[in-house]
Amino acid sequence: MNKIEELEKVKKEMEDDKSLPLREGATRLVFGEGNPDAEIYFIGEGPGYNEDQQGRPFVGQAGQLLDRLVESIGMKREDVYISNVVRFRPPSNRDPQPEEIAAFQPYVDREIEVVDPKVIVTLGRFSMGKFLPGAKISSVHGKPQVVEWKGESLAVVPMYHPAAALRAGAIMEQIREDFKIIPEVLERRKQDVQEKKAKGEQMSLV
Repeated sequence: MNKIEELEKVKKEMEDDKSLPLREGATRLVFGEGNPDAEIYFIGEGPGYNEDQQGRPFVGQAGQLLDRLVESIGMKREDVYISNVVRFRPPSNRDPQPEEIAAFQPYVDREIEVVDPKVIVTLGRFSMGKFLPGAKISSVHGKPQVVEWKGESLAVVPMYHPAAALRAGAIMEQIREDFKIIPEVLERRKQDVQEKKAKGEQMSLV
């Protein structure tokens, strides 16, 4: 089974899982999309109105900004993978609750395992909390972190959510600056992988 087939399997299981919260009132499941072999995996909060209508993540104004930010580092939307911690639209775009995030977590984890990215970029505090519980986004945004995830070291770059940047000019400037670090983190991550293969040493992000 290739990656596309594996991701379709996860999506189908989510669609069939009637125990998942937020289903009532949502138009459709919004699964992740992008390059199944992506080196960079973006994860946000949850679908909004446009995402709920189209069944695709980050297609509204925040998504258009994300597209431009991705292009600012020499990549296209088709090169990366984009997802969310919850996959049905919360009522009135409210914040997802901890138990809702937890319900979707096994599927999100499987999606990440299939894509197997070199760098994960969290967009907003809810996805950041998945990897950096207790961290304050105002303190750690744009600062690459190494976390232990399922027994392996993972490079995580916390960012503000693009929707927050649309609401505040200062955050817009910060997210633009923060994005500039991504190519450097990715390159460093590739070097770490090569060194690990060559020396059998544990990966580290300096």
